[in-house]
Amino acid sequence: MTISAPHALSVWKRNASMYARTWKLNLLPNFFEPVFYLMAIGVGVGAYIEEMGGVSYVQFLAPGLICVAAMNGASFEVTYNIYVRMSFENVYEAMLTTPVQPDDVLTGEVLWAVTRATIYGGVFFLVIALYGLAPMPGALLALPVVPLTGLLFAMIGVTYTLRVPTMDFFSFYFTLFLTPLFLFSDVFFPIEERLGGVWLLVAEVLPLLHPVRLARSCFSGTLGWISLWDVAYIVGVSFALFGWARRAVGARLIS
Repeated sequence: MTISAPHALSVWKRNASMYARTWKLNLLPNFFEPVFYLMAIGVGVGAYIEEMGGVSYVQFLAPGLICVAAMNGASFEVTYNIYVRMSFENVYEAMLTTPVQPDDVLTGEVLWAVTRATIYGGVFFLVIALYGLAPMPGALLALPVVPLTGLLFAMIGVTYTLRVPTMDFFSFYFTLFLTPLFLFSDVFFPIEERLGGVWLLVAEVLPLLHPVRLARSCFSGTLGWISLWDVAYIVGVSFALFGWARRAVGARLIS
């Protein structure tokens, strides 16, 4: 592996400087989506549901939506934004004329995606904390889950982006992959109460389930052995995908 920390950070700094110019336009849409879900479903549907998982429905939703905010922040960055820089703006072609190598580009982009995920998830955490939906101080343990979620979905998204021929394939990624994850990963209802047998085993494969369950355990103070499995899944899948992405990044950027 040929990764230079200064070169990878230079890629991160380039993206950060560009983001600083348009952060309001970039932050608001992705930030408000989970806020709208929290208001419409948590307050609206929550009026007809007394409690779920031992807490009010809006409190049940809160930790899952933090992870959704982080997922969205990372996913948009490593799909559309990377594809545009790679195929239309020729940003990486210019970078590779310097000492920056493909591995540095990949690492810098992933770091930036994790940063964006942390911004979105962190701001959303602050919102729910201000509304009294984050039990303190235990809920603070959920903060490290935000960058972990960003890392997982940054690696999933960038691996996909490096292998699709056209931007049209992103509609499949968001509609047929991220949307089902959003709906069936313990965000809106406890899957262990609605699924059984082999379906629970299938659910363990879903990437979003693990950060959601981990964040909810932090909120409820019920961290245990299953939390260790959730962390191992996130880290293990992320590093496995990083190795897979490395095999594609050089050929894709140079071509």
